[in-house]
Amino acid sequence: MKRVLKGMACLTLVFIGGVALAQAGNVAQTSDSLNSAALHSYHRQMADIERNRIADSVKKADLEAQLKRLKTTDNLQKEELLRKLKEIADNEQQRIAAKKARIDSLRRSAKGYQAVGVMEDTLFTLYARLGSLTAQERAANISRRIQKLYDDDFLKVDSILVVKSENAYDIVYGEMVVMSVTENDALWSGENLLALTTHYHKAIKDSIVKARQENSLKKLGIRIGLVLLVIALTWLIFWAIGRGYRRLLLHIRTNKGRWLKDLSYKDYTFLSAEQELQVILFFLKIFRWFIYVMLLYISLPIIFSIFPFSRDWADSLFHLVWAPFKTILMAVWRYLPNLFSILVIYFVMKYFIRFVKYIFHEIEADKLKLAGFHADWAMPTYSIVRILLYAFMFVLIFPYLPGSDSNIFKGVSVFIGILFSLGSSSAIANMVAGLVITYMRPFKIGDRIKIGDATGDVVEKTLLVTRIKTIKNEIITIPNSSILSSNTTNYTSEAEGVGLIIHTTVTIGYDVPWKDMHQALIDAALRTDFVLDNPRPFVLQTSLEDFYVAYQINAYIHEASRQGGIYSQLHQNIQDVCNERGIEIMSPHYRAARDGNTTTIPASYLPKDYQVPSFNVKVDKKED
Repeated sequence: MKRVLKGMACLTLVFIGGVALAQAGNVAQTSDSLNSAALHSYHRQMADIERNRIADSVKKADLEAQLKRLKTTDNLQKEELLRKLKEIADNEQQRIAAKKARIDSLRRSAKGYQAVGVMEDTLFTLYARLGSLTAQERAANISRRIQKLYDDDFLKVDSILVVKSENAYDIVYGEMVVMSVTENDALWSGENLLALTTHYHKAIKDSIVKARQENSLKKLGIRIGLVLLVIALTWLIFWAIGRGYRRLLLHIRTNKGRWLKDLSYKDYTFLSAEQELQVILFFLKIFRWFIYVMLLYISLPIIFSIFPFSRDWADSLFHLVWAPFKTILMAVWRYLPNLFSILVIYFVMKYFIRFVKYIFHEIEADKLKLAGFHADWAMPTYSIVRILLYAFMFVLIFPYLPGSDSNIFKGVSVFIGILFSLGSSSAIANMVAGLVITYMRPFKIGDRIKIGDATGDVVEKTLLVTRIKTIKNEIITIPNSSILSSNTTNYTSEAEGVGLIIHTTVTIGYDVPWKDMHQALIDAALRTDFVLDNPRPFVLQTSLEDFYVAYQINAYIHEASRQGGIYSQLHQNIQDVCNERGIEIMSPHYRAARDGNTTTIPASYLPKDYQVPSFNVKVDKKED
């Protein structure tokens, strides 16, 4: 009992921990939402700052134009213009500092997009917007323009230039602007604007030059040779592994009798030597295929990496294989809080059911008594309570099941429920009848009962059926619904108390005095084993027929399960006693002609001068 309570207490603490873990997951989701909101707020602030910068640039240009038009003698107005220009410069510094601080706060949560070269290699990463274009759209446009430059057969790489524009630098080729590098890009990278532009300019030129070198005929021949070499080495390794695997199998089979013994305990064999060999061969086969997969996993990326255009094929190929496993693993990872909650609910309910079982065991053992509740009801009632508790546990767990809120899941559940309802009507009827029989208590295990034409001892009671064993060792299975709808005779319920009355009927002619017949039957009953002397056997005259009297001997016994043997011995004793006392066991039949025959009335009832009447013969003589 103490262990059960301790287990329930521990599981309660685990449940609290699970709730805390789930709340932590909710907090993490809330944090992600806040980061997204912060990023949107950043873009709005950057747009506001950019508008202010443009306004300040226009104002600055106007002030500089006014300053140029001033005469050298107009010092007061010149100082006023210089002061305003200084304010604009100070605002510009503050604006840049504010933008840098805002960018620094978003570095961990912001997502960058890669601009790729001709060889699908990453050149640089963009974070900032440019006008209406997002960072992702900028990166895609830059990659597309670099590919266009590479496809130009008349391209002169040295003609790709850096051109200064207002508050930015452009990388151009002829009339094409490959990309623009802005102040925001420099703030995100933490470099000077010109230095960053120079870096991007060099990366674009190097990507095009390298792609042209990689796609030359000489390089192509070398790569084809390397591919053939890798394929040959891979095939050689596969061949060596297969040959080694076959030799290992032969070696194991040769030494099986010396290495492997039956795994047994006493007279039970868990695994025979042959079964152990099959297990070893199974694991060796799994290990061989694992090596094959790892070899392919290593060789395919090597082969695909030789050609620039196929370097991403290996990743794509394995992504097709790995993606489903990754999806499953990520789904399992995201499902862990729900799984933890399910486990907590299960273990709490498990220990609670153990506690309930302990209570009902105490009732069954008569250690705990409840008024009006019989001890033999304990375990059937526990089974019902356990089913209800498991149903309640399923209700609690159901919302945590994956896909429980989907329409497909609900539709399948309803479909299965309808099938179960339609296909189990008779089973449900038997279960309900089993419950009713349990609480009606018409019989218990070991009782001798009669149901319909079947008589035997009860050997099993379940919710669906009851099984009885006849005196011929026949097991008869009877559905509980049939028992509930028919009559049940219990020979054992009163046998241990007052006693079961066994009875048999004998028909004797009227010439035998009834008192003598009563005594003969009682004496025969008392000679029979297991017949009780107290209460004493008694005889009932059940009918007076035309030619004989029906005598029924009744006797008490406690051994209801031995009725067959007791009846047989009782019949034997009736024969013996009647023979000893000159009573002929027969049922005489008489004709109406009584002349010349003794009357069937017992001699003790006849007068002392009674004589058997003679035959009367009457002859009619006819006159000639």
